Amino acid sequence: MRQAEFMSKGKRVSKKKLPVTVALAGQPNVGKSTVFNAMTGMNQHVGNWPGKTVEKKTGKFNYNGNDYNVVDLPGTYSLTANSSEEVIARDFIIREKPDVVVVVVNAAALERNLYLVSEVLPLKTPVIIALNMLDVAEAEGHKIKPEALEKNLGIKVVPMIATKNKGVDNLARAIDQLAHGKNGYDPQLPEITDSHRAALVDIENRIEGYVPLDYPKTFVALKLLEGDNVIKETMKKALGSFRWAGIEKAVHDHDGAVAAIVKGRYQWIERMIKTSLKHPRGRQINLTARWDHYAAHPVWGFFIMLAMVTVALLLTKVTGLKLTWIAMDHLLPVIKNGASALLIGAPAWISSMVTDGIISGLGVLTIFSVFLIFFFALMGILEDVGYMARVGYLMHRFMQKIGLHGKSFFPLGVGFACNVPGVIGTRVAETERSRLMTILLTPFVPCIAQTGVTVFLAPIFFGWAGPLVIIGLILMNMIVLAFTGILLNRGLPGRERLGLIMELPLYHWPNPRTIGIYVFQQMKHFMHRAGTIIFSVTVLIWALGYFPHGDMETSLLASIGHFLMPLGDLMGLSWKMLVALFASFIAKETAIATMGVLLGGGDLAGALQATVSPAAGLGFLVTHMLFIPCVATLSVIVDEARSWKWALMIVVYLFIVAFGMGILAYQGARLII
Repeated sequence: MRQAEFMSKGKRVSKKKLPVTVALAGQPNVGKSTVFNAMTGMNQHVGNWPGKTVEKKTGKFNYNGNDYNVVDLPGTYSLTANSSEEVIARDFIIREKPDVVVVVVNAAALERNLYLVSEVLPLKTPVIIALNMLDVAEAEGHKIKPEALEKNLGIKVVPMIATKNKGVDNLARAIDQLAHGKNGYDPQLPEITDSHRAALVDIENRIEGYVPLDYPKTFVALKLLEGDNVIKETMKKALGSFRWAGIEKAVHDHDGAVAAIVKGRYQWIERMIKTSLKHPRGRQINLTARWDHYAAHPVWGFFIMLAMVTVALLLTKVTGLKLTWIAMDHLLPVIKNGASALLIGAPAWISSMVTDGIISGLGVLTIFSVFLIFFFALMGILEDVGYMARVGYLMHRFMQKIGLHGKSFFPLGVGFACNVPGVIGTRVAETERSRLMTILLTPFVPCIAQTGVTVFLAPIFFGWAGPLVIIGLILMNMIVLAFTGILLNRGLPGRERLGLIMELPLYHWPNPRTIGIYVFQQMKHFMHRAGTIIFSVTVLIWALGYFPHGDMETSLLASIGHFLMPLGDLMGLSWKMLVALFASFIAKETAIATMGVLLGGGDLAGALQATVSPAAGLGFLVTHMLFIPCVATLSVIVDEARSWKWALMIVVYLFIVAFGMGILAYQGARLII
């Protein structure tokens, strides 16, 4: 049962049972994740919304002895059904009836952010505004009076600087007070302009008695006038064809109502900020504008992006990678020797499975996680500081040249973390054609596991030149992606060109807490994979390499490896390296675990340097970066493309391209190196 229930304008919130559900809403780039992390800490769960593929984050906190469940709604600019995120946000507020909705607002962009507030307030759920990023607003020259804004809105406004943990306790107190009916709540709602108020009343009268129980009648009427597709389909079924025809005619007769609704909201925003916001005088050039003069420049921005990647790779090499090698050289042999001593007297195959299989495979992979912590931390910093959005802006022209809408960069960008959500994220594409193209191109984006393996191996093969090789490999993937995109654009019917509208967030100092939780969540996911799929694959690789005679060179795995040797001979690779490559089909990280099993685990770097030449190493890395997608990615390609045909086509294409490029790289490099 809900703890608090909003009754009507001017009424207070009645007290009911715990726990209280708090929905956290806000536009993108307002610091909502920082607020969520500050309130819930590590007490979070990440999954997907039921029946959806949009990420769902939930958390808990306790205040004044009361428990609160926090649901972090997807970032959305409005509550019109233009995307899955917008539908999820509004449906949760309307149907699930949270006790309190906290709308996080960027103080440096107050007018734009209040537009979402203007749509949330009429939903009859108590609202609190978290006025975040006040320090950024002050640096931009904006002067805000939170008390005046609170008085104008008629709801609680909590000033915050979430990155510095300022205002978090006040927000928790405001939630607690509102949930227990201790705050006055008298919201001032936006209204449609006088010229079209009759149109709204007309629609309201026509839908009277047919509005779904959870939906406010006025909200439904507004969305019908705005042409909201989801509301239209819902009401069409509820009204029947005869009554719906009357609605369609009424909407058509009032085709100017959409502008009137939007105008009414902006007039409301103007009244709300009239006495609470003062803009800077003159044309003050802020820090973001100065930095973006270079960072978002079509030429300089590209070189800055390459420099940022290079610095990140060098930092990773001298920190996480160095610690990883030290652990492999000194810690792993101790663990293996200790396990061997404990297993004296046990059957030979059990001792071998534990030391040569589980410890060598998972041990290498676990120590590899030391490197990943640094890698994820650097990724988190670039994201939190606001730079990754600039990368999207810089890549817009590139996307257009291969026939894709600029929005397609975002699922491709997500693919750098993991191809699975990248493929799923293609739902933001404007058309089915763009979506299919983006699905098929996502596997060309090296995921974080693929890149992590490459960053780990490149310095082993190439020493100080490793970072340059890594950048070259990533650029190679982008070139192959572009070439494939051009082929698809020419081959698929219905060529199109669409523009891009996107918001670049203000630069700000990264929040250590936010980055720490990001690293924790990523490592939690990685270790879960290591403890399930990769563990099973490691044991399977060991078993195939041990039986039937206890000798790897005469094992079942060796037979499989020798069958693949025609490819290996063309690339200068042993059958063990080929097996490690093919094992990455299960999960890209499995390549490292497999090397640990097949090459003895201990001094993996020394074993690789002794058995793999730099030219062969280049061939391996080229093939690995272009290799067929992992089984998880392949499965979602089938689901999202709704066809095995496209999935098999991309597997065959990538197999040919990966080995073709790998062979060319080896044959060319051996003439130079």
